[in-house]
Amino acid sequence: MEYRRFDNTYIVRIDRGEEIVEQVRLLSEREGIRLASVQALGAVNDFTVGVFRPRDKRYDANQFQGDYEIVSLTGTINTMDGTFYCHLHMSAGDGQGRVVGGHLNRAVVSAVCEMVVTVLPGTVDRVFDPDVGLNVLHF
Repeated sequence: MEYRRFDNTYIVRIDRGEEIVEQVRLLSEREGIRLASVQALGAVNDFTVGVFRPRDKRYDANQFQGDYEIVSLTGTINTMDGTFYCHLHMSAGDGQGRVVGGHLNRAVVSAVCEMVVTVLPGTVDRVFDPDVGLNVLHF
């Protein structure tokens, strides 16, 4: 991963073989990012996305392998109990134009991933909400 900072924005290149969520964590910890929005595109060949089941209060994970283009990767960086936390969703398309997606658990870059991280002033922590079954923004 390489990146450059321009005021409150980071332009990030995540390279082949690197895992996206791990690189977001490394960037956040190195640069002290506590609140930001994330956008990205690129190519992946091994990724896991989940779908939340509100009735059961759990995620079902789906793993995909092959050549996929990231159609959209979006989300937030923030904190939970004062430490790094990110919430990312990703959609990716295959060679026939079929798109799959969901809550991003992990994704390995096959060519390159280009990411824009926009840092916001302040901090918003998360807390587990037992009624919802998720870690929600706590204001």
